Amino acid sequence: MPTKAAGCVFCKIAGGSERSHVVFEDEVSLAFLDARPLFAGHTLLIAKAHVETLSELRDEDVGRFFGNVRMLSGAVERAMGAEGTFVAINNKVSQSVPHLHVHVVPRKKGDGLRGFFWPRSKYASEEEMAAVAELVRREWQKKLSHGVHGIHGIHGRRRLVRLDCRVIGVLRLRCAQDDKCLE
Repeated sequence: MPTKAAGCVFCKIAGGSERSHVVFEDEVSLAFLDARPLFAGHTLLIAKAHVETLSELRDEDVGRFFGNVRMLSGAVERAMGAEGTFVAINNKVSQSVPHLHVHVVPRKKGDGLRGFFWPRSKYASEEEMAAVAELVRREWQKKLSHGVHGIHGIHGRRRLVRLDCRVIGVLRLRCAQDDKCLE
């Protein structure tokens, strides 16, 4: 039975005590229409267990959860006759309900939604960018050293940093600790 938090509206929806228009449910997640949509068809996919942020989602639930996000994105697009979808997660900041949820919003060219909702900027220098990347790599390494692997796929041709894993081919990683292929 997934854990629930008293007073959490998404836990109430997952538990059936709060009304919602559910479009999908399995053991890991539940999808329902957003009560305040950007556009008709704006759907939220929540973790059924009460976790506030993506980093708290159990490793064994990540693949299923994001598989459901992918399926929901296609279903919303087709159902609404959209040209695409906007898929987003807020972690803490701008998270109106402190419970992990993914927004899937149907999109059409010229719909009035302008890219990201915040201003974009550049790093002051290549050195600053390198320093920030190093900070993130260190935190990633801390997670790996505590036994959290969490890499379930690599898409595109991005430079991979060698931590506890080694590169096998272009799109495959093999974990050095248990020699299991992570594709």
